[in-house]
This record gives sequence, structure tokens and C-alpha cells, in this order.
Amino acid sequence: METAVGVLSPLRPSSSPTLPVVNPKPIPSRVSRHSLCLRKEIFGCGLRPPRATNGSKNALRLSRRRVDVTCSASSTAEAASVTKKKEMTRRDVRNIAIIAHVDHGKTTLVDAMLKQAKVFRDNQIVQERIMDSNDLERERGITILSKNTSISYKGTKINIIDTPGHSDFGGEVERVLNMVEGVLLVVDSVEGPMPQTRFVLKKALEFGHAVVVVVNKIDRPSARPDFVVNSTFELFIELNATDEQCDFQVIYASGIKGKAGLSPDNLADDLGPLFEAILRCIPEPRIDKDGALQMLVTNTEYDEHKGRIAIGRLHAGVLQRGMEVKVCTSDETCRYGKVSELFVYENFTRAPVESVVAGDICAVCGITDIMIGETIADKSSGKPLPTIKVEEPTVKMSFSINTSSFVGREV
Repeated sequence: METAVGVLSPLRPSSSPTLPVVNPKPIPSRVSRHSLCLRKEIFGCGLRPPRATNGSKNALRLSRRRVDVTCSASSTAEAASVTKKKEMTRRDVRNIAIIAHVDHGKTTLVDAMLKQAKVFRDNQIVQERIMDSNDLERERGITILSKNTSISYKGTKINIIDTPGHSDFGGEVERVLNMVEGVLLVVDSVEGPMPQTRFVLKKALEFGHAVVVVVNKIDRPSARPDFVVNSTFELFIELNATDEQCDFQVIYASGIKGKAGLSPDNLADDLGPLFEAILRCIPEPRIDKDGALQMLVTNTEYDEHKGRIAIGRLHAGVLQRGMEVKVCTSDETCRYGKVSELFVYENFTRAPVESVVAGDICAVCGITDIMIGETIADKSSGKPLPTIKVEEPTVKMSFSINTSSFVGREV
């Protein structure tokens, strides 16, 4: 086993530390994690690092040395078992959530992804903001509830969850992060990271998800992609992201035009670079196909004919229609039910199926009293999954003294 260790050259006491000067280069489409290590070393010396620029990001590289580490027989066996467990993944599925600040273009980007994935017919009339199906959402023009959909790209099913951007609906974002392995962090090319961007990114990093940064609205005349990438990278550092998380992929896109690319000045005619980044950067879902059934209920919907519908990701086992299951609650009590109907998300609809394999997101009907946070498990040997934790709602107010020159006067 070999470990790579970063080494910094000693600083001379008589001179101030300087970074190597390099020729400016185009904005990198992938931010190096080694710059994070260098910043941590500089902070440890009590120095303030300069703001990262296009060239300095590529220059902040650390040399590496090899350190020999001996492994015992037990540790080797443990490593082999972990490797075997990691190999149990579904290569034909990716689960992602799209997170961002309000009005940064999440829903518009999902619309473009659905259209280019040939979800709709060529002669079909498709309105804007397809995912906002709720009446209140259409009236106010915002996303309130998280929505599930899926597309197919190169034989891989991509489950997409569109999330709200307003801080009032942050609980919706926290819940759906249990169903995915990665996120698309959409950032406006002019505004950059905003308060809700910080909140949703913090939650994604706490879950250990892979992040693909999408600099959206790149076609705006006032776009400043270099500032947005640098600000987003600094936000990762402030949130104590790991080296792997800081090595994020950057995609420049225009959701309204349906274009994306690895460079802001060279966009493709479609969203192909974004789809490729999802397949390349988002991990495959880890599964235990032969294990006992486990599905955490992350969201619920209501249908006039089918009643309450439980939505969640199947973590282990195989769920079948007509199967008798055990419903485990947070207080370690259980009750029993039967799956009357089973659905998966295909394109823009729920498609009925006979069975679902672990790793996919599905919808379950038949359990009338199902609640969010409960676990649908195997009837005989199923165990509950950890419950969903959502931050308590808070209200912030600022009070200040009236310092106006008109204070106490009637105007």
C-alpha cells in the first residue's frame, strides 16, 4: 500500500512567501484538489492565501513522495472484503439531484435534458417548466416540491430529482439527498454562489456525494465564469470539503438554449458534455442484491385512485408486486403490509413493473398509512434503515437603532 503525502518547501524567514508565477491559462474544467492541501498548509503557517485565479489554480501543485506501509494479514482480508463489497454496483443506473439557489435555472435545465433525451414526441407540444406540475408552483413560478423523473443515455438510466431553491423548502432537499449518489450544483454565471447554494452544498458534502458544478446561463452578456468557479471553489474549502470533493468537474451550460461544454467559449450544440460528465463523475449505486429487502421512504404522493404512494430508493434486495413486507418505524415498532402496485420512473411518467432491483428509485402503492422516514423491509429478516434527519426550521431577525435624521418627527 502506498500513500501520497504533500510536501512544502521551507520558507525563508527573511522573505515573504510567494507562489510560482505561471502564464495565464484558460479556465480549467476540473479544479485540482491539491490546491486545497496547499491552502491548508498556508493557513497552518498563519498566512493568508491569495485569491485563486485561473493560472494559480494550475500552479498550486504539491510534490509527492512514496511512503511504504506494511499490511497485516487481517487488514489485507478486510481490504479484500471492502473491495468485493464496492464491486457490487449497478452500472446501468445513476441517481442524481439537481440543487441550487432559487432562480439559478434548475428546472429549465431539467426541461432541456428531458427534451434532448427524446422523452417527448417531435410533434408534441411541451410547455415551459415541465417539472412544476403543482398548481401553486405554476402560479408563483417556483419549485415547491421535489420531483422525480428519468432519462436514458447510452444505455444508462439516469434518475433525476429536481429540488426547490427557496430556503423555506430546504427540508425537501435534505430528504431527497438520501436517494442519490451525486448532485448537480447549478450556479448562476453572473450571481455566483448565493446563501441557499451554501446550504444545499453543505448538505450534499455531509452525505459524501460527488458534485458536478454547472455554471448555468453562460450565454448572458454579463457572465463571469472565472469569478463563479473561483467563488465556488472557495465555498468548498469553507465547508471543509475533502480533497476528492474539491476535485469537482465544471460544466458550462445554457439551460434555455440546451447547450453545454467544458469551456465557456466552446459550447456544444447539445447537452452531451453534461450527460457524459454525469456518467463519468457520478458513482454507480452500491447495492446488495442478495441481501434482505430495505427501502427508505423519502417522499410520498397521493393519487385519487391508488391512495398514498411511497417513494424511495431500494437499498438492498428485490421488491416485487404483491409481496408482503414489514414496515419499520423510528421507534423500533413494526407492522405488516402488502405491495399492491409497483412503479419506476421512466422518462416523464411512472411505469408499472413487476419487480425492482436494488439501486433504482421506485414508487410503492398498497400501504395506506406509510410515512416519510419509515423503512419497507423484508417480512422475516428485514431491518430498519437510519431515519431521515432534517434541520429544525429557524427564523432570523435583525433589529437596529433608527439613526435617521427624521427620527421622532412627523413627515
